Amino acid sequence: MRKLTFAMNMSLDGYIAAPGDNLGWSVPSDELFQWWSDRVDATGLALYGRKLWETMSSHWPTADKQPGATPAAIEFAGRWRDMPKVVFSSTTSTVDWNTRLVTGDAVTEITRLKADDGGPMDIGGATLAAAAMRAGLIDEYAIVTHPVLVGGGTPFFTALDNWVNLSLVETRTFPDGVVLTRYETRR
Repeated sequence: MRKLTFAMNMSLDGYIAAPGDNLGWSVPSDELFQWWSDRVDATGLALYGRKLWETMSSHWPTADKQPGATPAAIEFAGRWRDMPKVVFSSTTSTVDWNTRLVTGDAVTEITRLKADDGGPMDIGGATLAAAAMRAGLIDEYAIVTHPVLVGGGTPFFTALDNWVNLSLVETRTFPDGVVLTRYETRR
């Protein structure tokens, strides 16, 4: 069975995007960017909701060809393009860059994908991750907390019907006061 991790940047007050989908507060240090790049490299399959897919696919497919692209950005862009991806959307009609589109029920498909053989899966996007959270499909939460209060926006966590007990498996501090905390779901 594949492991499913929800990994995102989060503000200290619990948001993955500020009002207006503003992500300007989450610019990573070089060390944190490398951590994200290594995570992409180790991901067997990435699951994206539509909005996160649009954000990622509008930049990373050609980021390595942009003037002034850093070696780290070039590496990340190649890893991102090569990583197998699934986009869950009822409004998107085409996807590219080693990606397939799922228009049906996300929870059913994620349950099927978890039962398959293969490497670990990451899930991203608030709406998609919320559906997986409510269905009890998340095995690990990797929360990269930035020391900023954004006051509102898109929350990392969704309302749940039942408690989810977690075990802390890692903490790490990055430059600028950014802290990684990883928790595994206790079943």
